[in-house]
Amino acid sequence: MPAQTKTAASALALIGAVLILAQVPAAMAETGPGGGDDRGARLMQIFTTADADADGKVTQEELAAQRAAQFAAADSNGDGALGSDELAARDLARFTKTVADRAARLLERHDANGDGSLSPDEIGEGPIEDHFARIDSDDDGAISKAEAEAASERLAEHRGKRKHGMKDGGFN
Repeated sequence: MPAQTKTAASALALIGAVLILAQVPAAMAETGPGGGDDRGARLMQIFTTADADADGKVTQEELAAQRAAQFAAADSNGDGALGSDELAARDLARFTKTVADRAARLLERHDANGDGSLSPDEIGEGPIEDHFARIDSDDDGAISKAEAEAASERLAEHRGKRKHGMKDGGFN
C-alpha cells in the first residue's frame, strides 16, 4: 500500500475514533450521571420524585428527605458514608439507565421495519461519513493529518463549550 494511502487511511481511522470517542463525553454531559443539557427535564424529574405528598409543591423538608433517601440508597454498606466504590456504583446505575433509555429512543426513531433491532441500512452512515466533507477542508477527497488535527481541535473546543456548572457527583 503506498505511503500516501496509508497516511489517508490512518487519518480516517484517527478521525473516526476521535468522533466516536467525542460522543461519549457528550452523551454523558447530555444524559449522564448528575448532569445534562436538558436541565428542565431533570428539574421536573426531581420535582416529581421530591413531591412526597403529591400536593404540587416541593418544600425544603421534602428535598431534604429525598436527598437523605438517595444517600441511604447509595450507602450500600450502611456505614453512614459514601466511599468511592459506592459513588461509582451510584453513578454507573444512573448512567446505565440513561444509556438504556437512549438505546430505546434510537430504536424508536430508526427501526423502520419494527423488528426491535437496527440493520446497517437503518443505522445509516457513521460519524466519519457524516462529517467527511466538513473535515476535508480543501475538498480534495481525502483527509490529511493536518485536517484531522484541525477537526480534533474543533471537537475539543466544542466539548469545552458544552461544559456547564455541574457540581462533581451531585445528587441532583
